[in-house]
Amino acid sequence: MIVLIGTNITEAHPVASTFVKNAALNGAKLIVIDPRRTDMVDFADMFIQLKVGSDVALINGLMNVLITENLYDKKYVDSCTEGFEELKKKAMEYPPEKAAKISGIPADTICELARTMASIKPAMLMYTLGITEHICGVNNVMSCANLQMLLGNVGVEGGGVNPQRGQNNVQGACDMGALPNVFPGYQQVANAESRAKFEKAWNVKSLPDKPGMMMPTMMKNLATGKVKAFYVFGENLANTEPDIHHVERELQSAEFLVCQDIFPTETTRFAHVIFPAAAWSENDGTFTSSERRVNRVRTASVPPGDAKPNWWIFKELAKRFGHEWTSNSAQEIWDNEISVLAPSMAGIKYARLENDGLQWPCPSEDHPGTPTLHKGGKFTRGLGMFKAIDYIPPAEVPDKEYPMVLSTGRRLYHYHTRTQTGRCDGINDILGEETADISPTDAEAKGIEHGEKILVKSRRGKVVVKARVTKEVPQGLVWMAFHFREGCANWLTNPVYDPMTQTAEYKACAVKIEKLK
Repeated sequence: MIVLIGTNITEAHPVASTFVKNAALNGAKLIVIDPRRTDMVDFADMFIQLKVGSDVALINGLMNVLITENLYDKKYVDSCTEGFEELKKKAMEYPPEKAAKISGIPADTICELARTMASIKPAMLMYTLGITEHICGVNNVMSCANLQMLLGNVGVEGGGVNPQRGQNNVQGACDMGALPNVFPGYQQVANAESRAKFEKAWNVKSLPDKPGMMMPTMMKNLATGKVKAFYVFGENLANTEPDIHHVERELQSAEFLVCQDIFPTETTRFAHVIFPAAAWSENDGTFTSSERRVNRVRTASVPPGDAKPNWWIFKELAKRFGHEWTSNSAQEIWDNEISVLAPSMAGIKYARLENDGLQWPCPSEDHPGTPTLHKGGKFTRGLGMFKAIDYIPPAEVPDKEYPMVLSTGRRLYHYHTRTQTGRCDGINDILGEETADISPTDAEAKGIEHGEKILVKSRRGKVVVKARVTKEVPQGLVWMAFHFREGCANWLTNPVYDPMTQTAEYKACAVKIEKLK
């Protein structure tokens, strides 16, 4: 069984979606949980169309049924987890009737779904940004983990909690320490031994013992002058961050802004220096998928003009700061630095990365890699930890002035802010502008015809886009993407964040739609 929650996998991860579709066609049960009727519903045995942001309430309701009817995996829970009593106490506060009131899913359907999930093993749960891009994103992910552990679906092949990452090689970037609280290989900056190891390797006297700033804090501190210089590497912040008007004021405040990218973007307009970088097809190196699989990437074409590999740019910049970095290729960086300094990747060397790559943890050069984490219920921390979690609503909910919910995501034909796909005529012919997807009921109430231009307005901005009247969207919901500058959903979205991850709540804010006069 495969459970898709908060993921429009067909459009956001089209290659992965083919495997899911094939599994369903070959007999695997497929459950789709989403506010929209996405293409995957055509392959699904059950479609659960919940209200935006109500995932925790629904999952608590499911766990209530599983525990009340004694359908959970008691053996797994007793031997492989802790915190069950606290979880049970919280789940008992969410009987199906209460979960139904919050989520919009009938109580009988919640009971049926819980019984179905308990009856089939193994079951894989997959999510994308529909789970994480909320002020309660961490709670949503932990709720998914609660549910899968309760069902005994963690540490088994074909099970697990499987995030579909938001961009290519996000996993690899995190593995390499592109987070403010860890060194490469997820070694905590707060750990004295880790700091000492990297101080020696990097030939520096000291490294910070506290996590650095996350992006919203950096941006806020740009505006106040606390952060004076800003280095933007492969990001188009002026289109991807919520409330674009505010973001542009923050970027304008930087005393010195460096951009490193493969094309000019809306963000490079603010740069004092631009480093032209080689694109993925012009680079040699590695990518890591969300199943922790490290694969080789080989140069397919020569970088144009002055464009250089990213590692070369960083190395040359370091040289101007007085540091001579010895590695002189992607292979040398991996073999001589990453695998030496990150224990979970110690056994991964370039010579072993032929064919299908290797999955970390891979602690030694004779280790085959680790296809399934937490096998046999053996977790990194020992036992799996249940967390009792309460439902909280989105930061901004509909009211009289702004009576609808805006949720955002991706469309199949374009990628992010169209830095690459926007330069492809064929793709622009297929999808050349943004639309606001609305239900037939809302369109009729406003006298809006399919294809006519309408105004979508929030407390932060407004855009004029074509209406796409579709049964994919329930009444009261407006759905948009952020691919096109003119109709970008991020003129409207709310700059509020999950307190732990600082991920923005792109999936929920209050808007109104108006027919143009």
